[in-house]
Amino acid sequence: MSTSKYAITAEVESNLRVAMRGCDELLVQSEFVQKLARSHATGVPLRVKLGLDPTAPDIHLGHTVVLNKMRQLQDLGHTVIFLIGDFTSMIGDPSGRNNTRPPLTREQIEENAKTYYAQASMVLDPARTEIRYNSEWCDPLGARGMIQLASRYTVARMMERDDFTKRFKGGIPISVHEFLYPLMQGYDSVALKSDLELGGTDQKFNLLVGRELQKEYGQEPQCILTMPLLEGTDGIEKMSKSKNNYIGIGEAPDSMFGKLMSVSDTLMWRYFELLSFQSLEAIAALRAETESGRNPRDAKVLLAQEIVTRFHSRQAAEAALAAFEARFRDGAIPENIPEISVLGAPVGILKLLRETGLVASGAEAQRNVEQGGVRVDGDKIEDKALQLSAGTYVLQVGKRKFVRVTIS
Repeated sequence: MSTSKYAITAEVESNLRVAMRGCDELLVQSEFVQKLARSHATGVPLRVKLGLDPTAPDIHLGHTVVLNKMRQLQDLGHTVIFLIGDFTSMIGDPSGRNNTRPPLTREQIEENAKTYYAQASMVLDPARTEIRYNSEWCDPLGARGMIQLASRYTVARMMERDDFTKRFKGGIPISVHEFLYPLMQGYDSVALKSDLELGGTDQKFNLLVGRELQKEYGQEPQCILTMPLLEGTDGIEKMSKSKNNYIGIGEAPDSMFGKLMSVSDTLMWRYFELLSFQSLEAIAALRAETESGRNPRDAKVLLAQEIVTRFHSRQAAEAALAAFEARFRDGAIPENIPEISVLGAPVGILKLLRETGLVASGAEAQRNVEQGGVRVDGDKIEDKALQLSAGTYVLQVGKRKFVRVTIS
């Protein structure tokens, strides 16, 4: 990077604090400070890149952890680039995988990409967002260009990647095309002349490849900022549609509100840290009040209303709260009910009633369902064959037996 030194003003320090809030790691911080200082001195905004592969049609709250950071940087005046990895999706990202990931077809990619930008625009300001597709520069590379690109990175460096190393040592096949994924993601940074690239902690290796390739192409290397991976509503695995522990940003207000209220009191603070726009000081004060005796439910309501308001409206959030209270609190569900974890999703309702101790036998479980005495999240259950997938639910038998169960 340039050796020129720019003044570190109070505004630069303030911008740095915004960038680092909630982040896992910023590399290299001293370089990023100079980038910020140069941008402030020259009036030239930084180019901030985020790439997402359209592997599923919907964006959930887990995705918004990094999108929120993009919006914060956008509000500071920097140029944000929302990159849709339509080319790299056909390779398949091996990050965190213990086997080869099946590549998507062009038709699947195009179908999923249709809603990606529209949903991302619920977080980013579309008028100030540069949207790009990496097929713009990846397709024209051709075989010759791909070989030339591959010559700029060694197999030894590629094998430093943790998931590749584990698979190699475990005798699990690694296809040669998987080596191309981090190379192509890194080449995106070259094509876009990125100053800062954002991603989840599982993307660190790929982001560093981009930094190294920029050096190879004579560019100033980008800095990288990684954000934590948000746990899903089960509080165990990262939020994922495939795990059915997600909260989609396009979900109906009542559904979104209810799922947020279902998270554990412990996980709630993690959600505050990574999803709320409240100041860290305000969150700390709220947590102190809760630890001093205030009902955790009050804090959870504030979080749920904030999130529903962001993706719908204040009126929708108020209506969702009213519906939730009518369904749960007015139905006399106790504030503090037992919390139980059950493995082996999906789980049949009759088995679940036995394992949670709400009934003593299978016959009692069946009788309660037949008599309309079993509810899940307030809904009466009539199907004895019902299977509950991974997630957190409030189970009720009769008027007085309750349990909050997390299935994983």
